[in-house]
Amino acid sequence: MFSPILLSAHNPSPMTGGGNNTYLLVSRSGSATLVDAGVGEPRHLADLDAALRDHGARLDRVVVTHGHRDHAAGAPALAAAHPRATFLKHPWPSEDAQYGVAWQSIEEEDVLTAGDDRLVALHTPGHSPDHFAFRHEPSGTIFTGDLVTAGSSVMIHTSRGGNLAQYLASLERLLTLNPRVLLPAHGPRIDDPRRIVKEYLEHRRIRERQVIEALNAGHGTVEAIAESIYDGLDPALMAAARENVRAHLDKLVAEGRAIVEGDRWRL
Repeated sequence: MFSPILLSAHNPSPMTGGGNNTYLLVSRSGSATLVDAGVGEPRHLADLDAALRDHGARLDRVVVTHGHRDHAAGAPALAAAHPRATFLKHPWPSEDAQYGVAWQSIEEEDVLTAGDDRLVALHTPGHSPDHFAFRHEPSGTIFTGDLVTAGSSVMIHTSRGGNLAQYLASLERLLTLNPRVLLPAHGPRIDDPRRIVKEYLEHRRIRERQVIEALNAGHGTVEAIAESIYDGLDPALMAAARENVRAHLDKLVAEGRAIVEGDRWRL
């Protein structure tokens, strides 16, 4: 049975919810792989060390879904504590150097050895250009990073390389893989993947219609559109809302369905 060990990164915030999930895979030989690095929070490192001791294991590799800080910033602390471990992710040159570890590159369809298990690397850009998910084929389990999270929609950081059209294509690809279980970077495991992914796609279709309606109503700036759509939203989340609005506007412009002039958009 495929049974990854869930380890919280202990970084709760308005943006991360209860905090990031990291997942430890331990083989019968004692080789361990960690999916996502967390942020270097001491409690995360202590929980990892306790899990390794309990299983008589050593950390041999850390596989990172993408370069956002809540997923990758723990790499230096992990490297210091586990100097023999290797660190793997798809390159994102403008982000990777800040973490100060020697990244090994992951590419599409690479097969990663995780002790007794094999993970197939799947390039799933959109949330970020370097985003990867990892599929454990025998169990039908996919580690989704921030492609799909439980309990909330995913922010598309257009100011940091996010692309909504790519994100939607990545969701469609996920559907074609017919996963049985999704293990997200935020929130609990997802045992009904098709329903959740279809809801994600429908949510984006609804949001696009709302953006178009706001443009038709004369709201021409990101701020005005966000305020019209997200009325009553927690102020701590408004920056994320504006990012998502901008992602929809950029998609409409790229498709020739809207025009941008300076910081104003129109149909």
